Amino acid sequence: MTPDAFLELAVQGVPYVGLLDFTVERFDHGAVDIRLPHKDMLLRPGGTICGPAMMALADITLYGVCLSMIGSVSLAVTTDMNIHFLRKPQPGTLIARGRNLKLGRSLFVGEVTIESEHATSPTAHATGTYAIPPGTG
Repeated sequence: MTPDAFLELAVQGVPYVGLLDFTVERFDHGAVDIRLPHKDMLLRPGGTICGPAMMALADITLYGVCLSMIGSVSLAVTTDMNIHFLRKPQPGTLIARGRNLKLGRSLFVGEVTIESEHATSPTAHATGTYAIPPGTG
């Protein structure tokens, strides 16, 4: 699966994903990096990026990691997501770096670190699990 094919599948499945203008920077087997550009609509009072935008970034990144390993499976779905907001993100681009922790026959588990573009420390850390449909792979 290519980065473009992944984004196309994600936008076809959930059209609002296209509104966020994600960019796939790396799409390797078990490791995916995705960029969320600055958008004023994602800012909350105080000028920081809102938590739901970071959660969406973590989710799309984990979906990418999962599909980088199992291929184009639109019905792989999130069953669990946990995020820790570590520090206030600065307004600007966020970069999510996702990786595989475990891939089984029916479940994928991964983690994502989210950083502000020019920060030296992570902004958020997320883990998540995806259910893989029977007969996949």
